[in-house]
Amino acid sequence: MKKPTHRPWRVLSSEYLARRPWYTVRRERVELPTGAIVPEWYIFEFPDWVNVIAITTEGEFVMISQYRHALGQTHFELVAGCCEEGETPEQSARRELLEETGYGGGKWQQFMATSPNPTNHNNLAYTFLATGVERITEQHTEEGEDIEVHLMQRHEIEELLQYDQIIQCLHSAPLWRYFAQNP
Repeated sequence: MKKPTHRPWRVLSSEYLARRPWYTVRRERVELPTGAIVPEWYIFEFPDWVNVIAITTEGEFVMISQYRHALGQTHFELVAGCCEEGETPEQSARRELLEETGYGGGKWQQFMATSPNPTNHNNLAYTFLATGVERITEQHTEEGEDIEVHLMQRHEIEELLQYDQIIQCLHSAPLWRYFAQNP
């Protein structure tokens, strides 16, 4: 399939408004290929993110649930996290699965990469498929994490997706794709 024409914007000026561990934002003045000037465009800088579709040797999906303060809600999710400096996305994904659930091992492959929001985010989210994982240790969550581990059957995940119970789009999209490719 043919790629779309690349029409980058020209950055006329750029300044950081905030540089915090979880909130780095810069404002740019840009010129579009049409010649139009946009005086304020905001870009949020994040490290790359990872998600894991983890399936045990018994065919169960390793899911988690946790409270998400911005929405004030608790939902089911894939294991996910940030790439730490010096780690490849796969190393980060393996670390996150082990820390958040105690599961590891198995066969790993990169499943897909998506942009959380290409309008104003500069990072990618890598999803890995880990099959044949087993519980090998206890959870080792961070201070700001309160995570419950759930082992689920395929039909349970499909039902959650159908009724909008996995609302994190970076988690639901890879699951929908997985089920479409593995009927």
